[in-house]
Amino acid sequence: MKKLIFPLLVSLFFLNACKKGGEPKPVVQPPIPKAPYISNTSFKIVAYFPSYRNPDSVDVSKYKMITHLYYAFLTPNANGSLNSLPEPARFNQVIAAARSKGVKVGISVSGASSIFVSLAANAETRTTLVKNILTFVKQNNMDGVDMDWEYPRTTDGSDITYTALIKELSDSLHNNNKYLSAAVTPGVYAGSVRDGFKSENFAYIDFINLMIYDGFGWDKSAPKQHASYNMAISSLDVWQNMKGLPREKTILGLPSYGRSAPTVSAGYRSLMAAGGNSNIDSAAFNGSVYYYNGTKTVKNKAILAKQRGNGLMMWEFYFDTNGSNSLLKAANDTLGRAYN
Repeated sequence: MKKLIFPLLVSLFFLNACKKGGEPKPVVQPPIPKAPYISNTSFKIVAYFPSYRNPDSVDVSKYKMITHLYYAFLTPNANGSLNSLPEPARFNQVIAAARSKGVKVGISVSGASSIFVSLAANAETRTTLVKNILTFVKQNNMDGVDMDWEYPRTTDGSDITYTALIKELSDSLHNNNKYLSAAVTPGVYAGSVRDGFKSENFAYIDFINLMIYDGFGWDKSAPKQHASYNMAISSLDVWQNMKGLPREKTILGLPSYGRSAPTVSAGYRSLMAAGGNSNIDSAAFNGSVYYYNGTKTVKNKAILAKQRGNGLMMWEFYFDTNGSNSLLKAANDTLGRAYN
C-alpha cells in the first residue's frame, strides 16, 4: 500500500500544478521569411492583344515569337472599381494560347485620362483600384500588369498622383510576386506630357514600353513615316540620357500598322494582303499610300533594341502576318531567337 501512496501524491502534485498554470503553451515556430521580389531582367518581346480582335486568325505558333503578352484593356471607374472584362471568351482563348507556348501573360489597364486623373488624386480610390487590380490578377492567375495611362501631365498635377498610384500598385504586385510594366509616351515632343513621367517611377516599374509610333510628320527626312528609325533613336536619347531610364528596363516599341495620315491607319497584315512589299516601308492601299515599318526597318530596330535596350514591344499582335513576311519573325531571326 505504501508503494502506491508515493506515485499517487506525485500525480496529485502535477495535476494541481496544471490547474494553477493552465495548459502548457505550444511552441511557436518563427515565420519563414518571404523571399524578396526579384525583377526578371531577361530580353523581352512584348505584344498586346486587343479585345476587339478575333484570335482565330492568329497562328498559335506565333506565340512562340514573344515572351510577354498583354490582353487589352481592363478599364477603371473614377471610384476605383473595374468595368467588366471585354470579350471574356477571347481573353480565355488568348491567355491559354500564350501559356501553352510558355509566354508570360498580363492585363493592360487603360482608359480615359480624366478617369485616371480623378481616381489617382484621391488616396482612397487609388487604394481601391490597386486592390481590385490585384484581385483580378490573382483570380486569373496572371503574371503581371501593364499600366497604360496615357498620359499623366505636369499641368494638372497628375504627374505627382501617377507616381503615388504606381508606387502603391508596384508594392501590391511585387509583394505577390507579380511584375509591373508601363506604356509611355515616346518622349520626342517637349511639354507637359513628356515631363509628366517622373524618373523616380523607374524604381517601381519592372520595364517600360516606349510607344515609339504615331509620330506622323515628326521626322523631317521622312515626314509621312509615323515610326521612323530616327524617331526610335531620339526616343531612346530622351528616356535614357535625359530621364535616366536604365537599359535593362528599356523596351523599344514597334507598330504593326501603317498610316496615310495622322488619324488614318491600316494593319500590316492588310497592307501585305493587298500586295504590299515587306522589304520597304510604304504601300498603296485603298487609294492612298500607307507608311509602316517593313521587315528591313524592324530588323534594324531589333539590333538597336539589343544595343541600347532590353526588349521590343509590338502594338499589336493581331496586325502582324502569319507568313514569311511576319515582322515578329524578322525581329526573332535578327536576334537569333528560336521559335519553332
